[in-house]
Amino acid sequence: MQIILLERIEKLGTIGDVVNVKDGYARNFLLPNKKALRANEANRKVFEANRARIEAENASRREDAVAQSSDVEGKTVVLIRQASNAGQLYGSVSVRDIAEALVEQGAKVTKSMIVLEKPIKTIGIVDVRVALHPEVSVNVKVNVARSPDEAELQTKGVNVIDALFDNEQGGFTEAYDPNAEPGEIPAELLDETAEGEEA
Repeated sequence: MQIILLERIEKLGTIGDVVNVKDGYARNFLLPNKKALRANEANRKVFEANRARIEAENASRREDAVAQSSDVEGKTVVLIRQASNAGQLYGSVSVRDIAEALVEQGAKVTKSMIVLEKPIKTIGIVDVRVALHPEVSVNVKVNVARSPDEAELQTKGVNVIDALFDNEQGGFTEAYDPNAEPGEIPAELLDETAEGEEA
């Protein structure tokens, strides 16, 4: 389907571009969200008549987004989640979790502004892009940890999973005697028990 873009769409084009997209993408996303018009003669005339107004509205929204970007840029969000010893989360961190955490910190963002390439499924610090406007985006850090202490360590650059395995102490290890028969009690232990019985 041919459409006329009413705003800049990443990987498609800018305002006024006539592009071909799949019918479902146009019908289910672009047209209902007023991001595009069907490319027919009537719509072309309407677009050209209103082009100056559409571009002015876009410029105004872009300026608002630039002003708002200082509230969001460089923020760090700490999310405490349950995870295995290997650092795999039980579940994943979604855009809703990130958006809610940013709103709690006073940022004016919505779920649709969070650009998450793939769900976060491990603990650690991840850079996430927030698109405040099609032409304005900023980065925030998402610190996913099992506890506030762990989150603080990650902030200092410590890889908590590696540190956990480095600090792990071995448990009880039995002395191995290659000459012993299966089930035989070692001679040293026999001497100790004999002395204990005599006493």
